[in-house]
Amino acid sequence: MNLPEYELISRAASRSKPSQPKNLGWVEENGASSEVAELYQHFRSRFGRPDVPGILKCFATHPDLLRHMMDLSESLIFSDGHLSRRHKEMIATLVSSENVCPYCADSHGYFLRMHGGSANALCAIQQDQLDSISLSAPEQVLLAFAGKINRQSHEITRADIDTLVDSGWSELQIAEAVHVAALFATFNRVANAFGLASQGLLDLLDGEPVNPGNQP
Repeated sequence: MNLPEYELISRAASRSKPSQPKNLGWVEENGASSEVAELYQHFRSRFGRPDVPGILKCFATHPDLLRHMMDLSESLIFSDGHLSRRHKEMIATLVSSENVCPYCADSHGYFLRMHGGSANALCAIQQDQLDSISLSAPEQVLLAFAGKINRQSHEITRADIDTLVDSGWSELQIAEAVHVAALFATFNRVANAFGLASQGLLDLLDGEPVNPGNQP
């Protein structure tokens, strides 16, 4: 796949020390079963990243779960779909910031920047300032909806959907936003419970060119 964000991570990997979870043990590569080792190798060859991210090592305590989460992430998160990759990363960053997940907020803030999100847009999302001019009006509505999914999904009504449709989002895009927001709520809870620290990926952007994408 050779995604640009992984090229930068790969260059930095040789300078960094592998992190360890502070709460609950995960599956290191040198202790992985043949099934898990094969999945780790698939990740490395697919994305061109020499190290395996901590979140995958957490899921590897249940190999079937790891396999399904890798498939789900590849098809839903790390690709354009009904929503663009940039909009998915906006949702991921918002939900992860709301859930105080240092690991995911850093990772997906980094991915957002690498896929055309401006520094101002990232800052606005991190600080929950969704009325920022760095976000388009439709993006403001979409992110407010993602936050409601994360915090108050039981209060969502058809009126929320109609507001999104009136802002230009299709029902398929809205459905995908629901899936992305809900999935990241899961990722955040797993990362926080295991005790994953931030990987410091946003620090890698200092002085690096960023894909301008289709920034607002």
